[in-house]
Amino acid sequence: MKKYLLFFGLIFLFSCKKKNQSSSLQYGTPYTNIPATTADITMYEVNERAYSATGDFNGITQRLDSIKTLGINVIWLMPINPIGKSIPGHSSVNSPYCVEDHVGLNSEFGSLSDLRNLISTAHSKNMAVILDWAANQTSWDNAWITEHPSWYEQDGSGNIISPPGYNFPDVAQLNYNNDTMRLQMITDMEYWIHTANFDGFRCDFADNVPDAFWAQAIDSLNNIQPARKLILLAEGGYTSHLTAGFQMIFDEGFYGSVVSAFSTSSPGTPAAIFAQNGSNYVGVPTGDQRLRFTTTHDHSAFDGTPMTLFNGKAGALAASVITINMGGTPMIYGSQEVGQTALLSFFNDQPIDWTQNPDMVAAYKTILAFRNSSEVVKTGTLTTYIDPNIVCYTKTLGSDSVVVIANVRNSTQSFTIPAQLTNSNWTDAYAGTGVSLKTTLALNPYQYYVLKNY
Repeated sequence: MKKYLLFFGLIFLFSCKKKNQSSSLQYGTPYTNIPATTADITMYEVNERAYSATGDFNGITQRLDSIKTLGINVIWLMPINPIGKSIPGHSSVNSPYCVEDHVGLNSEFGSLSDLRNLISTAHSKNMAVILDWAANQTSWDNAWITEHPSWYEQDGSGNIISPPGYNFPDVAQLNYNNDTMRLQMITDMEYWIHTANFDGFRCDFADNVPDAFWAQAIDSLNNIQPARKLILLAEGGYTSHLTAGFQMIFDEGFYGSVVSAFSTSSPGTPAAIFAQNGSNYVGVPTGDQRLRFTTTHDHSAFDGTPMTLFNGKAGALAASVITINMGGTPMIYGSQEVGQTALLSFFNDQPIDWTQNPDMVAAYKTILAFRNSSEVVKTGTLTTYIDPNIVCYTKTLGSDSVVVIANVRNSTQSFTIPAQLTNSNWTDAYAGTGVSLKTTLALNPYQYYVLKNY
């Protein structure tokens, strides 16, 4: 009888461990230096396949000092799971968002030990690391397909389907009306917090997953023991994600308005950038943020890199100055700081040449260093000034002010200084030199100024 009791007792304990991912499974010590607010975050996206000649975790670890000195405190790793293979009737495109096993590790990137070393080394350099999580879908060769077909959406004939309304035939759409699947997805998310000591998630395609699930998942994640503060970013535009518990959502609309303003064929206006900035913060609770960027892995793979979208080095930097200082949480996609020109794939290995454009790297360090040190830029009140060719705005906090002036045209422009700023004296925040604003200011193509009065 004692043997039977011992046997069933061991089964019970194992079951509890597997189901609850208890604190006894925690690898490492939870990172405690998470940025105090979303305004304090400066994020950096890493495409593992492009980041080094080896295309693996160790290649990223070797460049952590470069990421740190750029001014980064949060690293976002693109998905690390095994990628689904083609099966009869369903072709894979080798996308990391085509997940074959949510708790598996893609051997292409290295071992679990390599991943743990990457994260622990980042922590030692005061950088958090978040994991890109594809919750909406799986690959067609995922074991869930055969083991749990009810975990997927199906057509009238009972066939599992791809995400309706989207051209993603390489993946199968999960069924978020299935409570068992939802619980397993949450358990799988918890697994990576415990197993590799991640500091949160960037959740892919969040708009296509019900907010009720996100609220359920985030509640579970926030109650993981040992307790920790997590960084939670939704790749989506719905402010309801913030109500569900995310702290940040994407701002594709703002990105689009900046791209449009720099267009040479059908140029948009600075006023449209300001309009997007204002409307996109309607419904965003105080303390939450929109993620702001001038490129992501998607845009650099399909639309063009900042060097092409913003017409060269000067334009790419001007677009970043406008974006980083206006508001939100800034994000840099690994490659833009060296002026990557060619489209950058995430479907195969395409190593970045880190020796390109060292002057751009230096410029980004200066731009981010000031933003990171300036409470005025992070939390100050925004005032905008309308001009058809020049972005001009101020940020004010108490008696301190910052002025941003940037030419979005590929031609010299004469800018009429707003009356509120005429005949005023400032310090160039990047160069440290004095600057006097009179009544007009000539700006070369894509020239910019960031000025401070303190």
